[in-house]
Amino acid sequence: MGRDVPATVFSREDRRRYREKVRQCLDVFAQMLRESRFEVERPLAGLEIELNIVDDRGEAAMCNAAVLAAIRRPDWATELGQFNIEINVTPQELGDDGALRLENDVRARLNHAEEHARSQGGHLVMVGILPTLRERDVVEGTLSANPRYRMLNEQIFAARGEDLHLCVEGVERLDTRAASIAPEAACTSLQLHLQVSPETFAAHWNAAQAIAGPQVAVAANSPYLFGKELHRETRITLFEQATDTRPTELKRQGVRPRVWFGERWITSVFDLFEENVAYYPPLLPLCDEEDPRKELEQGRVPQLHELTLHNGTIYRWNRPVYAVVDGRPHLRVENRVLPAGPSVLDVAANAAFYYGLMRILPYVERPIWSRMSFPAAEDNLREAARHGIDARLYWPGLGEVPASELVLRRLLPLAYEGLAGWGVDPRVADRLLGVVEGRCLAQRTGATWQVESVRARGDLDRHEALRAMTLGYIERMHTNEPVHTWDV
Repeated sequence: MGRDVPATVFSREDRRRYREKVRQCLDVFAQMLRESRFEVERPLAGLEIELNIVDDRGEAAMCNAAVLAAIRRPDWATELGQFNIEINVTPQELGDDGALRLENDVRARLNHAEEHARSQGGHLVMVGILPTLRERDVVEGTLSANPRYRMLNEQIFAARGEDLHLCVEGVERLDTRAASIAPEAACTSLQLHLQVSPETFAAHWNAAQAIAGPQVAVAANSPYLFGKELHRETRITLFEQATDTRPTELKRQGVRPRVWFGERWITSVFDLFEENVAYYPPLLPLCDEEDPRKELEQGRVPQLHELTLHNGTIYRWNRPVYAVVDGRPHLRVENRVLPAGPSVLDVAANAAFYYGLMRILPYVERPIWSRMSFPAAEDNLREAARHGIDARLYWPGLGEVPASELVLRRLLPLAYEGLAGWGVDPRVADRLLGVVEGRCLAQRTGATWQVESVRARGDLDRHEALRAMTLGYIERMHTNEPVHTWDV
């Protein structure tokens, strides 16, 4: 979904042709898997971070076009809302001090971007949902100018036939409606990419699904939306609701949502792409001139444009990615459950925790998904999103335990072992995983810090308390100290 699309109106013939091309792409993809045409697995870690732009008061600033023009770097891109931008960090080796270099690289890029954002009256914030965001900030007029967002908005509402209903029952209750997909722009995330071989893809995807709950529990950073205190990671349910193409009747019939955890463990990456084609009508039926079968027959690597575009409009929390880089096809697991922030060190710690676990869990003799039901993994994600570090999660051999206990007793030792397997310098591993340990011991994440800070400002009205907290958050974010050490 990252590539630009032209503004257009779709005909019935467009949709018929697109459906045929998607199925043709799926057949070619299956042939490529059978013939082992993919680049072999490499220990590369890549990431994307979505950020908010605010003004000097900590309020959303609708100036991403000006900020991107000032930054003038190809690794920065527009995002859905005019108060969003995104950085794409090139995949890098994790071994030795690679994780530290990744952290330093991200810090340098963010510092550069912050300097240029200031020249446009803006500041960058890494947070799951901007605490000061108001409903008036997320309307159709605040969508970014890129035609793909307008087109996506039109197609989702054409499918729904009615306004979006946003309803979140948390500490407080939010119940409102939206006439565009702009509320999705409130969700700013950290996306972690891991390149894997076709043979090991299913094991990696299953493992990523199994740890989604613990990931969110120790990294929750989105407790507020439109002035309401809701879930500790409200971004999860907001994203699901803000891109829902289903009216109430289709939900009752069991039609699958486009933001989807899934419904089963898989045995092949093909399972996921096949489900995409079988279950989801296309939102953006744009056909490319490439004939994927002819490309393959002539010894070239097909881009599979239609299949990848369709995949980009289905928002799995762990999404399969097919891409062609330097003429070689490869597969990646894109982990999408984490919020952005709070500090770059926190981001690096979240990444290290994930990559460490992904070096071990896909390869154990008795896989976690053979001992844990798929619904249990999804329940863990729901519980973690709602309660954050205070969640109780299920894990085989432990039963239902506090999230911090699960991480400290079972998952952190595995993550240390995994980083050693990647060849990460033990001092670097200690620094990064020590941050996750610190959160568990202090029972503090970005979400709990935000809530404590707002409650400490009880003499102010809610929005002013959120604004003051946001300015304090930004100040501490720039120190690069981990959030569990922040004072209130």
